Amino acid sequence: MKRIQKISFLSAAVLVILVVVSSCKVGPNFEKPDNPQPATFRFDSLEADTVVNLRWWELFGNPELDTLITIGLKENKDVLKAASRVEQARITVGFTKVDIYPSVGIAGAATVGNMVGGQPLNDAAGIYYGGLSLAWEIDFWGKIRRATEAAKANYVASEYGMRSVQISLISQIAQTYFQLLDFKRRLRISEQTVKVREEGLKIIQSRFDRGVVPEIDLNQAQIQLAIAKAAVPYYKRNVALTENALSVLLGRSPQEVQSTIDLVDQPYPPAIPAGIPSTLLERRPDILQAENILHAETANVGVAEALRYPSISLTGFGGVAASHQLSQAVSGDLAWSAGAGLVSPLLNWGKNKRRAEIQREVAQQALLNYEQQILIAFKEVDDALISVSTYQKEVEARELQVKAAVNARNLSQKRYDGGVTSYLEVLENDRSAFDAELQYSQARQQLINSYILLYKALGGGWITAEEEQQADSSGNE
Repeated sequence: MKRIQKISFLSAAVLVILVVVSSCKVGPNFEKPDNPQPATFRFDSLEADTVVNLRWWELFGNPELDTLITIGLKENKDVLKAASRVEQARITVGFTKVDIYPSVGIAGAATVGNMVGGQPLNDAAGIYYGGLSLAWEIDFWGKIRRATEAAKANYVASEYGMRSVQISLISQIAQTYFQLLDFKRRLRISEQTVKVREEGLKIIQSRFDRGVVPEIDLNQAQIQLAIAKAAVPYYKRNVALTENALSVLLGRSPQEVQSTIDLVDQPYPPAIPAGIPSTLLERRPDILQAENILHAETANVGVAEALRYPSISLTGFGGVAASHQLSQAVSGDLAWSAGAGLVSPLLNWGKNKRRAEIQREVAQQALLNYEQQILIAFKEVDDALISVSTYQKEVEARELQVKAAVNARNLSQKRYDGGVTSYLEVLENDRSAFDAELQYSQARQQLINSYILLYKALGGGWITAEEEQQADSSGNE
């Protein structure tokens, strides 16, 4: 009966401890910071839409780009490293939270001799025991629970970190791919210009040999041919370097990247809704990552605060103990023990206090980083919006420039052949047409790039099928 009463008392005591412990956690509780921001972006003009929720790269209608992005998301080394960090953070949560539970082990010992407890015996004796041991640190101040809270926040942050890597990779692949198309187009323009100028030089050379034109016309034709020839290796080099960069983004060794689409045939994506509310920035993974890092560092303040207070531990043992003298039979019985311990800092010259102060500063830095990420996000969206708007106008102007320059080149050649104008006019208009075609190609690439940067800045692009299904379900409600 006494044993039963002892067990009941112990159970009641443990229950009381658990109730008290569950209601006690030192350190600040995390609260999401207030960040008042304007309702819309600076250069918005249209109403919001769900287009930013799509796999935006598919809006370009380019199967080559779709394939490259699919490969990159599966094989890019940075994405694989980010996925590994997520798994590491998930394991860390489990590793940390089990500290809240008692640890159970096996304990045993055997001693033989003629002295026990410092007292001599008449005959040699053996003492043996074995059983289960228990150790439990009571989380009275919430140290373990705060550490688990921090681990969970870091786990969520790592997931958003991987999303940031994915979105950044998608944007890099798209930008690099269209840059490759731009360089390939400019290479073709240069090669075609070389052919045309070679034919023109033959004619000028023939006329010079007959004394029809002065030597300066011949020299000017040679200069223009050399300029076009110099552009060919320049763009060949840029094509190769861009292919190498794209290969690495795909997680592969440098190699040629096949493309069959001409940049001028690449359609632009649909008009992006510019009156997108600024609250959409809350879905940017880098901001959500910074928010969860702030949560983790805030919880770590509680861990540091808890280290300033006493640590209470319970220990116990239950098993079998036996002893014998060499001349007697072994005798044994059930054995148990229970105890409690307290460890508390007494005089450490303010070290624990300063540890908590240091962690508070770390949390403050995390808050400032979170606020900085929001400012950067607004800047990136506004930059992209104004880029889309201005590059659209620039492309329109460049297209008109190309048409006029090509027409002027053709008219000058006819005028020169008819003896109406000098060869200098022909060369000048030929140079203008060549430059206009190169600039038009570059402007188209920059406009496409501005669309990509806007989608990236808005955090758009569902990555997984599960997220797409969830988005569809939300839209149908």
